[in-house]
Amino acid sequence: MMSNNGGMLDKIFHLKAHGTDVKTELMAGITTFMTMAYILAVNPSILSAAGMDKGAVLTATALASIVGTLLMAALANYPFALAPGMGLNAYFAYTVVLQMGYSWQMALAAVFTEGIIFIILSVTNVRQAIFDAIPLNLKHAVSVGIGLFIALIGLFNAQVIVANPATKISLFSFKQSLLTGSFHTTGITVVLALLGIIFTSVLMVKKVRGNILWGILFTWILGMICESTGLYIPDPSKMAFSVFPNLSAGIAAFTPASLAPVFLHVDFTKFFTFDFLIVVFAFLFVDLFDTLGTLIGVATKADMLDKDGKLPNIKGALLADAVATSTGALLGTSTTTTFVESASGVSEGGRTGLTSVFVALLFALSLFLSPIFLAIPAFATAPALVIVGFLMVTSIIKIDFSDYTEAIPAYMAMIAMPFCYSISEGISFGVISYAIINLLSGKSSKVSPLMYVLAIIFLCKYVFL
Repeated sequence: MMSNNGGMLDKIFHLKAHGTDVKTELMAGITTFMTMAYILAVNPSILSAAGMDKGAVLTATALASIVGTLLMAALANYPFALAPGMGLNAYFAYTVVLQMGYSWQMALAAVFTEGIIFIILSVTNVRQAIFDAIPLNLKHAVSVGIGLFIALIGLFNAQVIVANPATKISLFSFKQSLLTGSFHTTGITVVLALLGIIFTSVLMVKKVRGNILWGILFTWILGMICESTGLYIPDPSKMAFSVFPNLSAGIAAFTPASLAPVFLHVDFTKFFTFDFLIVVFAFLFVDLFDTLGTLIGVATKADMLDKDGKLPNIKGALLADAVATSTGALLGTSTTTTFVESASGVSEGGRTGLTSVFVALLFALSLFLSPIFLAIPAFATAPALVIVGFLMVTSIIKIDFSDYTEAIPAYMAMIAMPFCYSISEGISFGVISYAIINLLSGKSSKVSPLMYVLAIIFLCKYVFL
């Protein structure tokens, strides 16, 4: 029976042609899901600040992830997972709703409109043209930059790196945590994250299959042991939560929350106002280049780009992303986009849409097992992000550093992503510097007209937005 199923799956997803098998795709799917499961807890928390029902947003988050990820599998056969994106959800809640004063219903309408525009751009090949216009060296740089970016996210999530008024950011101070008595709440989680990084690294050296997933589980289990013995003391006020699933509600804890409070709550009454267009454009701009950056970075790491640096089936991938955005808005969540954490599954060998199908199935399961998935702590997924960051940074050896007109823009793209905490800003810095440096160096002929157009658009964004 397994053999027959394997044969059928091979026909659908072309597993052998991509050098993979069902077991590898399953492991990759589990790993990707584990590294992005935090969105099930974080997205409702952020959007609830805008006045949205937390339980309903959790259900919407899972459903939007299922729809988007299955679309990616069906339309592109790529191992990429989708979910409501970080950054865009913060812009949705804190800027559009709390700062600009719009209702969350209007913000959902803006996200829906952005998705429709994306669908048009995807069908007319505009997004694909932008992807193809970016030079190969810059694509490798995007992969490296994303690696640095997600490693930084992992270190921040685990509080290995923290905010510091004097130096902006700094390493976590164990001495300070001991003096303030907070070691058992924050300090111990830093220790656990560092142990997780070391454990995962050793498994990689030993070539143990599923090393990233085992690293997550190892760190999580250590957290449970520490909480049981009093070494780790949760304190929600410090964003330190229990690592054990909350089953206090009994069977009700495993019942998905109603979608009704947010489903189809889109408000188009401000549709023809200038401010509405500005909000739509902001969502559109960030989502467009975050998605392109993620596709470039993850596809580069998976060796999916052809000899010309183009991604086959990119039209299907972009269309899946666009449709998922509008669908997610109707379900009741902020922009649904391709997740950079997909790189963790790719690093485990995921190469086809079957990986995405397994991720979608786990999101479906999470609707009924949300207490378990919500219990995965940030310090347990941090090692995965740091290690995947390392794997993506290895693309740096593919960049031609002998040609400064290629190397300097690549460098600008790489450093901008972690320093600006944004994939889209990294692409922006890279495109602008590439166009200007080559133009002033007398090498304008090697820059495509679309690259110049993009550079002008990016410059206008900094001037007028």
